[in-house]
Amino acid sequence: MTTPQTLLAKLWAAHEIMQREDGTSLLWVDRHFVHEGSHHAFAKLDSRSKKVAAPELTFGVVDHYAPTRAGDVAPDIRRMIDTLGRNAKAHGVRLFDLRDPGQGIVHVIGPEQGLTLPGLLINCGDSHTSTHGAFGALAFGVGATEVAHILATQTIWQKRPKTMRITFEGVLGVGVSAKDMALHWIAQLGADGARGHAIEYAGSAVEALSMEGRLTLCNLSIEGGARLGLVAPDQVTFEYLKGRNFAPKGAAWDQAVEDWTKLKTDSAAIFDQEVAFDAADVAPTVTWGTSPEDALPITGHVPDPDQLGGAKQGQARAALEYMGLSAGMRLQDVAVDEVFIGSCTNGRIEDLRLAAKVLAGRKAKVPGLVSPGSAAIKKQAEAEGLAQIFTDAGLEWADSGCSMCVGMNGDRVDAGKRCASSTNRNFKGRQGRGARTHLMSPAMVAAAAVSGHLADVRPLLEGRS
Repeated sequence: MTTPQTLLAKLWAAHEIMQREDGTSLLWVDRHFVHEGSHHAFAKLDSRSKKVAAPELTFGVVDHYAPTRAGDVAPDIRRMIDTLGRNAKAHGVRLFDLRDPGQGIVHVIGPEQGLTLPGLLINCGDSHTSTHGAFGALAFGVGATEVAHILATQTIWQKRPKTMRITFEGVLGVGVSAKDMALHWIAQLGADGARGHAIEYAGSAVEALSMEGRLTLCNLSIEGGARLGLVAPDQVTFEYLKGRNFAPKGAAWDQAVEDWTKLKTDSAAIFDQEVAFDAADVAPTVTWGTSPEDALPITGHVPDPDQLGGAKQGQARAALEYMGLSAGMRLQDVAVDEVFIGSCTNGRIEDLRLAAKVLAGRKAKVPGLVSPGSAAIKKQAEAEGLAQIFTDAGLEWADSGCSMCVGMNGDRVDAGKRCASSTNRNFKGRQGRGARTHLMSPAMVAAAAVSGHLADVRPLLEGRS
């Protein structure tokens, strides 16, 4: 009899070429995404007169520095974009540049184009590569040296992580999303709670999520310290992928689905750690501090550092000082200066639809920016009338890119300003030097926009189907 295996074990075994004595594995890489920040790796190849080993498996994406608003592009930004273009051309790499109808954020267009498929090993020099695990792919971010190694060999050395299964059983409440599920578990386990582990998400609440929701959940895995996130592929996965540009076609599609159906954890497989949550306990959630673990239900209050123990006490004090908050404040009393909807976490069509549902017929009390996750999503949102809802509410409708999530393209939050954001990180200075970021779902961002402060989206959804 064969030993029962987790999904991670099956994926790892399928890609392992060899293993060193120290337990580190050499893995074959099926998809490699590169972006503007990958120029160091290309330079390393050029210095050794090497070419990309498998250019047909490497895809370039302009996203981090992509301008999202009309106007002159700063010279340093233009240089980054042009450098990627030159490297892609020199090495025969397919590039999704600013003029490409498939342009967008790498972790959005990978699934959208059908480049992300169940069972693949996917790498990118970006920490949120864990997003692609929503399809049952082995996907994780890598550093600059590893990017160069993959370009040169189409392989990567990696130590297999431990396994953790996070189960959500039950039904999510109205106005509660995958973003809230992620912030909920990270708040409960901490930003290091899953360190050294690969998370597999399971349970009826996870199975009920759309692919967009599963992508959000896996995207945020690393904010809880995990190496990657996984969801076993199922009918929801297959329906999303069928007909995508790079997905298998005809008889190859039927064979692929048959193979993908086997990508699941065996019933008797044992995980290194198991954690379970009741979906009914998850509420619309916002962050109050400078780590994704600093999250509470919107109905809560800013915590008192004196009530926390050990290192948490000092961290909370520093966070409150930076965020300009006082212990005991109602979260719903925290005024915001602006809002942002977008990013690889929450810039998909489902995210825009949920935000538009809240904003329809209402006016924002603060300015804000909406940047769709891809050019295709932008086009679809405009066709569905969502863009008009955003602009009628007083928000700015922009082009696709990482935008205000990282502030590399000029879209930033000014020092001291407070932003309700659908992004993935609220670190000090993440959205701009001195910027104060509160993470939440797109629907919650919309609620903050029309309220002028952090707000519970649930009353704003009443009577709206």
